[in-house]
Amino acid sequence: MAERSFAKEVEKLRLGAGEKFSGEGILAITKALLECGVGYVGGYQGAPISHLMDVLADAQDILGELGVHFEASASEATATAMLAASVHYPIRGAATFKSTVGTNVASDALANLASGGVTGGALIIVGEDYGEGSSIMQERSHAFAMKSQVWLLDPRPNLPSIVKAVEHGFELSEASNTPVMLLVRIRCCHVHGHFTARENKRPAMTVADALSSPRRDTGRIVLPPASFLHEKEKVAKRWPAAVEYIKSQEINEFFGPEDARVGIVCQGGMYNAVIRALERMGLADNFGETQIPIYVLNAVYPLIDDEFLRFCEGKDEVLVVEEGQPNYIEQAFAAMLHKAGRGTKISGKEFLPMAGEYTGQVMLDGVSAFLRQAAPHMLPVQIRAPNRTGNADEITDLAAIVPGRPPGFCVGCPERPIFAATKLVEQELGPHHIASDIGCHLFSIMPPFELGATTMGYGLGPASASAFNSPDAERRSISFVGDGGFWHNGLTSSIGNAVFNKNDGVIVIVDNFYSAATGGQDILSSRAENRSKATKHPITEAVKGMGVKWVRHLDRTYDVGKMQDTLREALTTEEKGPKVIVASSECMLNRQRREKPLIDKAIKGGERVVKPKFGVDEDICTGDHACMRLSGCPSLSVKSLDDPLRDDPVAHIDQSCVGCGNCGEVADAAVLCPSFYRADVVHNPGRWDCFAERQRRKVIGWLQGWRERRRLTFADA
Repeated sequence: MAERSFAKEVEKLRLGAGEKFSGEGILAITKALLECGVGYVGGYQGAPISHLMDVLADAQDILGELGVHFEASASEATATAMLAASVHYPIRGAATFKSTVGTNVASDALANLASGGVTGGALIIVGEDYGEGSSIMQERSHAFAMKSQVWLLDPRPNLPSIVKAVEHGFELSEASNTPVMLLVRIRCCHVHGHFTARENKRPAMTVADALSSPRRDTGRIVLPPASFLHEKEKVAKRWPAAVEYIKSQEINEFFGPEDARVGIVCQGGMYNAVIRALERMGLADNFGETQIPIYVLNAVYPLIDDEFLRFCEGKDEVLVVEEGQPNYIEQAFAAMLHKAGRGTKISGKEFLPMAGEYTGQVMLDGVSAFLRQAAPHMLPVQIRAPNRTGNADEITDLAAIVPGRPPGFCVGCPERPIFAATKLVEQELGPHHIASDIGCHLFSIMPPFELGATTMGYGLGPASASAFNSPDAERRSISFVGDGGFWHNGLTSSIGNAVFNKNDGVIVIVDNFYSAATGGQDILSSRAENRSKATKHPITEAVKGMGVKWVRHLDRTYDVGKMQDTLREALTTEEKGPKVIVASSECMLNRQRREKPLIDKAIKGGERVVKPKFGVDEDICTGDHACMRLSGCPSLSVKSLDDPLRDDPVAHIDQSCVGCGNCGEVADAAVLCPSFYRADVVHNPGRWDCFAERQRRKVIGWLQGWRERRRLTFADA
């Protein structure tokens, strides 16, 4: 169950020639794939590209009508390896995944694919999420393209440019027998707009046709001596073919006048930010008409020497806007100017940050600083002063006044009690080395849990703890891996490795029924019915199949006491070898998405519905707040009382509570104050409900009156 359904939007994929397509960038990419006659698509979800996988999953009927094969791949390596179908056959294939972790995982398959080359067009759509909004390490995909000699497109973030880039990607791949990477940044993925649609194309050869007529060419197989010839072919044949195609099809674009003394070169994905900065300085308008010449690199690798040198003619200085480090493009252009003996000065990181996302303000500051030095006469008078970057008011440094808001678990997350139990066990047995992993469970490194020392890659939590498998150790390591990471890479790299090396650590597999961190997509162990995928394969069976002898399965993680007992047993048992705990409870977000509409419908329909509601008894709560330190649920906050004798605020549960009961279970397991209570709210009560409520009120009223009569009072003197 993906976090968003595109069932309605995918009907736009049926639009024909001349019709107007309106929608999101992700949907436009899918439409472009169909218009280009793609034969097969594979991929692995991950922001900002998850929605592309969700669109493809929801569009399987349309794909089937066209004879297009789609697979939700087990990993990025799997998706890239799929493109082998384009090596010998004239079939267009596409793979999609998140960068840069996706390119890291896929690098082996990518290198082999690039070595032998392709016959049909092979397009790798990479969701480039460099910057503060990214959930991964800060790296770029550019190095992978350079390393493997894969051509790299970075289109301007508008729908016509994106669609055109998909078309050019396939044609460039076929013209140069080389796979092509298409970068779509986060703003590119989610930008809205429109373009004129074309007819969808059925692939000239489907994968079924290829199976009926198998082909092979030993010259395409990566094995000596052919692999030595591949490198020569890349430079002598494929590179010139790519350059010729980029030039002839005018993939790169030029904007503005030709005779200015300065210019700007930018990656395609940076164009909107550049033009917005110029607009704020009065040097461009809302329609992109600019007074500063701009050379837009929709193809950032390979670079075209004569295009750049032509752009530099008559210019004293050129600014290269290249987000991230190293500055590959700036270095390459500097080398071009040096070899050509040109006197044009090239600038870049002197005015823009060495690393980090080029936000609107960053771009405005950098471009204006460049123009103040290189062409101050072009700037309006009011922003020529060195401390002014525009007419806008100075932007307040929010970081100085707004408290930090680190990411954390959702309300009711079933993973929260796992880490509460871990904290309780550590209070009892002492601190342990804890290896974390990629996924929602990585939020355990943040307050209030503050658990975990490392995270080394998706599915590699237990593998990163393998170095601590010492026979002299007095304590065992603890490692975590999610169900998504388990099926992605963890089964072999972590569990298999632990079995083979007789590791004695404790491995906790967090099973929330989905690939929750990437949007709730189904995986092998999902409990959901899926018409096109095989689900309901238990993780416990896979673990036992790998040879693990000590396996425990908890089917309700909210039972903090049981989770605590199981962890303690795993850490203290005399049995050697890996100890695996599979902790299962459904992702609360997905559960709410499924159940909430049904409950709301039932209530509106007059059906009797009982919803639990949790609260805190203010008279009992001591204000210690230990419950929050062991839970951290966003719905659990503090409340100040009007009682002048109570200085400390008490715990309080707000309306965002989903009724998971974790706060009460944690308080009970930690032997905290019994201030939590549960009340069942009955919607559309029946006669018995009303009768029972009246009787309760009578009994409560009598008890309250009895207590009042026994209260000690002081008569007036």
